[in-house]
Amino acid sequence: MALINISNLSFAHDGGQTIFDRVSLQLDTSWKLGLIGRNGRGKTTFLKLLLGEYAFGGSIQTPVAMDYFPFTVTDPDRSSVDVVKSICADLEKWRLEREADLLELSLETLARPFSTLSGGEATKLLLAALFLRGDNFLLIDEPTNHLDARARQVVGKYLRAKKGFILVSHDRSLLDSCIDHVLSINRADIELQRGNFSSWQMNRERQNQRELADNDKLKKEIASLEQSAKRSADWSRATEKGKYGNGPVDRGFIGHKAAKMMQRAKSVETRRNKAVEEKALLLHNLENEAPLSMRPLKFHTRRLAECSHVSVGYGDTVVLREISFTVLSGERLALQGKNGSGKSTLLKLLARNPLPFQGNLYLPQTLRISYVPQDASFLRGNLKDFANTRNLDESLFRAVLHRFGFERKQFDTDMADFSTGQKKKALLAASLCEEAHLYIWDEPLNGVDMVSRIQIENLILEHQPSMVLVEHDQMFLERVATNILNLDERVDGARPFCP
Repeated sequence: MALINISNLSFAHDGGQTIFDRVSLQLDTSWKLGLIGRNGRGKTTFLKLLLGEYAFGGSIQTPVAMDYFPFTVTDPDRSSVDVVKSICADLEKWRLEREADLLELSLETLARPFSTLSGGEATKLLLAALFLRGDNFLLIDEPTNHLDARARQVVGKYLRAKKGFILVSHDRSLLDSCIDHVLSINRADIELQRGNFSSWQMNRERQNQRELADNDKLKKEIASLEQSAKRSADWSRATEKGKYGNGPVDRGFIGHKAAKMMQRAKSVETRRNKAVEEKALLLHNLENEAPLSMRPLKFHTRRLAECSHVSVGYGDTVVLREISFTVLSGERLALQGKNGSGKSTLLKLLARNPLPFQGNLYLPQTLRISYVPQDASFLRGNLKDFANTRNLDESLFRAVLHRFGFERKQFDTDMADFSTGQKKKALLAASLCEEAHLYIWDEPLNGVDMVSRIQIENLILEHQPSMVLVEHDQMFLERVATNILNLDERVDGARPFCP
């Protein structure tokens, strides 16, 4: 056991935005620590600071060597085994085969050039290589970006058997399956707790409820004290005036009585100020969880879209073969399958992308579709120009983004500098501002923080839109999907394709 000591850590970006201000922590290198927080709060920045990649104020003492994932492979044309050997010196073959088996990687995969591996296979292999190094402390930054649902379960089980890492992830199921501590970057502070994400969320909700109740109580108390102080002050002034009334009066007695009333008013004002100070300490970490809105339209028929024996291919390779299904009004159809099974291809076809296909596709011309693609890396420019390009109501677009946790200053930032989650939120916000009969979302939660995920879940359950989507967050799908279409058994491999 060793401790990472962080003392008075301060860091701000070049633009002046403060990310950390005098943060002090002790982290045990044997922990399985989940690092969570809304998009843009500085999770990746925190990992980079631990690695010493940025200049900062304060001190960070790291008694162990650290490795970062995603790991850059400099020569991807080498075999996967050779890539692992370059990362882990003195590698014993049986140890690599054991790790590969735990991660459901075949021996054939190990012999292939690294460049031919899928994103999920490369993720598993590199995680295995980094853990095989032994005593290094791993900083794992969003490993699920290329993992399907099954692979996420496998990686979660694999990490549960390990120790000594920090895991940045927005996948609640993954976090619950493998971590024993949570480090949360909140709006106003950083909070460390023992447990998994679910226990942290329960504690956070309880604290929010307590603070909301205390805040409401103090608001009423402050209002009551203000009225009481005003009455006492009014009585004091009125009594003081009585010293100068007609006829003989005991001015000393009246002055004493007025002074007592004024003292009472000052005492009430002191209690009021103390209540205001207590109220100011509350709700600093309460997230903006205001409900989202969307604009689904009702189509004139119940049947929105239908594929009958549809096959799609690229070149000589069939991606989808003999797919048949119907999308009905009010349904939320989730496509599942391993990476490469054609999920994104099918969504593109439904979104009217010009793809060569065989079979029958029913997609009425009057059907209005709102499409969120999987890849958001193309986004450039500021949000105002993006809204104008998409013919969006800018004020509505800004309101949705604000509820997604966007700060005012981000509206003038180049989207190219956004995190993956922030870019995805921009696409989702645009979709929510569009009137549509059918919403087609491809991995809408990729990189999106957990607060926003829950907001989106509640939104869908409230508005009941018609949807076809691909998403690997199992908690999300369990709540929102009404039907599942598994494509794993539909792909027949590489065959000549003639559209």
